[in-house]
Amino acid sequence: MMPELPEAELPDINPADLRIDTFRSSGAGGQHVNTTDSAIRITHLPTGIVVECQDERSQHKNKAKALSVLGARIHAAETAKRQQTEASTRRNLLGSGDRSDRNRTYNFPQGRVTDHRINLTLYRLDETMEGKLDMLIEPIVQEHQADLLAALSEQE
Repeated sequence: MMPELPEAELPDINPADLRIDTFRSSGAGGQHVNTTDSAIRITHLPTGIVVECQDERSQHKNKAKALSVLGARIHAAETAKRQQTEASTRRNLLGSGDRSDRNRTYNFPQGRVTDHRINLTLYRLDETMEGKLDMLIEPIVQEHQADLLAALSEQE
């Protein structure tokens, strides 16, 4: 059972991306079942999602219902894909969360700050403790942007 999405949230579906098949309904219904092709099967070609509907006696009602279900399934697939990429990015940025997975080390006797994620060592511990974090944040942002560019080049 899937919740119905409001029309505003349904993805726009290009009719050229759909293959619509009609066939006779199966099940009880008497002689009417054998005379009309009221059941609908819609295949979304880019994703391969298939939806069948034969609940109503009218082909038009079945088609409308199938398109609504197809939109909900496409939306669910897109949401799952987006969540998976966000989780992957978050995992790459944060690490495993294990005790041995360190982000930063502050060594007061040496006045040293080491960021283990990007292998950056600075001998400016006093400035860091005063809140001047730009010298730590900017290299992390640059490293993240470089990782994003590398991921884009691998996709192509």
